[in-house]
Formats: sequence, structure tokens, C-alpha cells
Amino acid sequence: MSYLQKWSCVIKSLRFSPWQLAIIIIAFLFALPLLTVFSFVFEPVNDNWQHLVNTVLSRYVNNSLWLMLGVAVGSLIIGVSSAWLTSMCEFPGRKWFEWSLLLPLAMPAYIIAYTYTGLLDFAGPVQTTIRDTFGWRYGDYWFPEIRSLGGAITMLSLVLYPYIYLLARAAFLQQSTCVLEVSRSLGNGAWRTFFQVALPLARPAIIAGLSLVLMETLADYGTVQYFGVDTFTTGIFRTWFGLDDVSTAAQLAALLMVFVFALILLERGSRRQARYDHTSNRHGELPRYQLHGIKALIAWFSCFLPLFLGFLLPSGQLSVWAWQTYEHMVDAQFLQLVTNTLLLAGLTAFIALLLALFMAYGKRLYPVWLVRSAVRLAALGYAVPGTVIAVGVIIPLAVIDNSIDGWFRAYFNMSTGLLFSGTLVALVFAYLVRFLAVSIQTVEAGLDKIKPSMGEAARSLGYRPSEILRRIHIPILRGSLLTAILLVFVDVMKELPATLILRPFNFNTLAVRAYELASDERLADASTAALAIVLAGIIPVILLSISIAQSRKRHE
Repeated sequence: MSYLQKWSCVIKSLRFSPWQLAIIIIAFLFALPLLTVFSFVFEPVNDNWQHLVNTVLSRYVNNSLWLMLGVAVGSLIIGVSSAWLTSMCEFPGRKWFEWSLLLPLAMPAYIIAYTYTGLLDFAGPVQTTIRDTFGWRYGDYWFPEIRSLGGAITMLSLVLYPYIYLLARAAFLQQSTCVLEVSRSLGNGAWRTFFQVALPLARPAIIAGLSLVLMETLADYGTVQYFGVDTFTTGIFRTWFGLDDVSTAAQLAALLMVFVFALILLERGSRRQARYDHTSNRHGELPRYQLHGIKALIAWFSCFLPLFLGFLLPSGQLSVWAWQTYEHMVDAQFLQLVTNTLLLAGLTAFIALLLALFMAYGKRLYPVWLVRSAVRLAALGYAVPGTVIAVGVIIPLAVIDNSIDGWFRAYFNMSTGLLFSGTLVALVFAYLVRFLAVSIQTVEAGLDKIKPSMGEAARSLGYRPSEILRRIHIPILRGSLLTAILLVFVDVMKELPATLILRPFNFNTLAVRAYELASDERLADASTAALAIVLAGIIPVILLSISIAQSRKRHE
């Protein structure tokens, strides 16, 4: 193809239909906060930035890197080992662990941090029992400090390992039976087969799960702030609200974005370096390794320990505290918190579903490179911390508010005030930028299971694309649509940093209230709000577990 012919094809591809044009506009709108933050990389630095460089920036970088490294190691050990045991080994309780190991995913990291602080600090029941039992006083014994970098690594590992477990187990379940049988016929046991065959085949899925873990680690604010660990997210908050310098906070956020995009490129690069194809498509019943005696006990304990530490113990302690404090905590103010949280989560989830359905179906109708790139761009916000998105949302909205207010002052001699900044509009928009990817990926996964011939047959009968979507695809996609709504709903309920920055004055959610009470060392009083968030997160976790089990049955 000649140079002119290539340009002719590009020009023809730029003739957009209304649907394509709408997708591109929506994608640009949701990419605007990220572009805004990234633009500050090229802004000249001020004295505050120089002060950060001279004092705390190296600590932000070092702590963030050590936190990522520690959480990566902890999550990989727990997630991969438990995924292999529940997928390929037979031992007492395996079927129960298959779904229950996902339950820590419903426990936000900052909530488990509050709970373990209440249990393990000096005045907590553990150290109090030790002193009462042995007659010791302060300084007579050594006890690990929960509020530390090591404590933050432990808390984040306990609640983030399900990302790796989820994808690794799905990869193990979908591996060809022939490959595993060949390994066994060569005399390889369970662990040799794991290291030499199953683990290399599952590497792309494990790396994808690890990238999600590291992004969530960089995005965390509640845990590291409460434990006094200086990272990029805490630095952005201090710069913005302590130094009252949005520009320097945006530059810190831009530097954090560089970390995030480096992770994305690393994950995609690792998948390009090698291919991991199955030589057979036969997926019969998996040849599980029967474990007995001490081996079965070790397998059971290896699965029970992360479940106990990551969900059963903290949720049990939260339940005890909630029972002790509900009389003065469950009141009209608490009910208003529940209403605010449900309103925000429900509204965001519904809008995200509509946008995801529109964009995913548009991508299916017009699978050209520009539409695919636009949908990918709109979904990029999930990889970016809520703190960064909040910075990127508030800056352009403030410019819009000031422009509108200046125009009304000039022509009508009146002030409009803040129409977008500091309102629910800004907060919902930030949520959509952060979590639209969850809806898009879920809806796309559902659409991929629908044969294109169904839509083509409907179009041959004279149906328009919108009618095909409404009358054919949506009824088939009900399960995927419900999953998309639930996932976004729970993510919004758990989101803390963006809510702290962008919420309207005197407007609280359950996450913010739990954070405020814990910051005031009222850990027991924070339990009702925290427990409500945890209970809401259990439903999509169970749905995810069911979908994994069904995926294996379809292969068989």
C-alpha cells in the first residue's frame, strides 16, 4: 500500500457516525482529569516543591517502593499458593475455601487497619492480656508495632491477595488436562508440576493480578495515613491542605501517575515477551492430588490462616464492637450516613452502567482503532489513585466555575458561586472516572459471549442498533449488568480519598465517618460504619466466586 493510500484510509476512518463521535467525546471527558494532572509535569516548580525535594520527597518514594515490594511478596505467596491448593489438590474443606478465600476482598484496607490497631496496640486486649498474665509493665516485653511500614504491608497483603488468587485460580482451572497428565506421567509430584508446568502457564494471569495489587497499594490512603507511613497519597493531602498549594499537589500526583503507568507498561510488556499457549483444548476433570495426614493439615492451615486474619478475625471484632456501641451509634445521623452512601453508590453505579453499555456496544458496532482507543482511554482511570483523580477533577471544575462566575458578574452583576466544585456533581464525576473501567470490562465480557450473528440477523430484519441493544442484548446481559452495578456500587462505598477531598460541606459517607472516628481513636465507635461497608462488599465477592466455578464447568 502506498503512502497516499494509507493516508486515504486514515481520512476515511475519521468520518464518524453520531455513535462514534459520542464515544470519543465521553472518553475525552473522562480522560480530562488525568490529562490535567499530567500537564503539571511541564509546569515550573515553586518554593514548596523545592522544599518537598529537600525534605520529604525521598521518603515518599522510598516508602512507596518498599510498600509495593512488601505487598507484592506477601500477596503473591498467599494468592498463588492458595489458588493452587484449592484448584489442584484435594483436602478437607477445599470446596469451602474455594469461595471463602475471596471474602477479604470485601474488607477495605483502612478498616482492617483500624481493627488490628484496636486489637494489638498497647491498650488493646492482646497486650493487656499479656501484661495481666505475666505481671509485666510497659518496657518489660517486646511487641511488634502495628503502626509501621511492616504493619501497613501486612494489612494490605491480607486484603489484596484475592486479586492474585482470583486470576491465578481461574488460570489453573482453565489449563489443559493433557499438559498436567504428561507432567504426572513423568513422575512429577504436585509441587514440581506446580513450579515447572502450571506456574509458567499461569504467569500472565498472575502478573495481571499483581499489577492490580500494586495499583491498589499505591492508591491506598486510609491505611498508610493512619499508620503514619509517608507515601505519595499522604504527601498529596498534606501539600494540598497543609501548604494550601494545589499546583505542587498536582505535581506530586503527576509523579505518582508516572509510577502507575510504569506498572501498566511493565505488565503489558511482560505479556509480550513470551507466549503461553496450551497444546490441547481438552479440559476434562482435573486430576486433583489427594492430600492426607500432615500434608492435608498444612494445606488446610495455609488456606485458613489468610482467611482468618484477613476476614474472620477483623469482622468478628467489628461485630463485637458494633454490638457494644450500637445503642449510641445507630441513630438518625447514622441512618443519614447510610442514605448518603447508598445514594452516591447507587447513582454512580447506574450512570456507569449506562455509559459502559453505550461505549461497549458502540465498540462492538464500530471496531475501528479510534473507537477502541477511546474506550481504552475512558477506562484508564481505574489504574489511577482516587487522590490523583480528585486533584484532576477539582482543577478544571474550578476553572469552569470561575469562568461562569466571572461572566455573570460582568454581564449581570451577580455571582453564581460554585456550581460544580464542592458539590455532588464533582464527587460523582470523580467516582465515574475512577470506576467506569469496572463496568466497561464487565459489560464487554458479557457481550463477547453473544455471537455477532444474532445482531446481524436482527439488522437484516430492519432493527436499528439501539433496538437490537434494547430488545436482544440487554435481556441476555442481565447477569453481567447486575454484576457491573454491584461491583461499582461496592467500590464507591469503599472509596475514601476522593470522597474526603471532593465531598460537599457537611456531607459524610460511611467511609468518611469510619475514617473520622478512627482518627479520633474511637475505634469501637467506627465499627458500625465499617461493618456496614464490609457487609455490602460480600455480595459481589460471592458472585465472583460463583462465576469462576461456572467457568470450569463450561470448559468440562
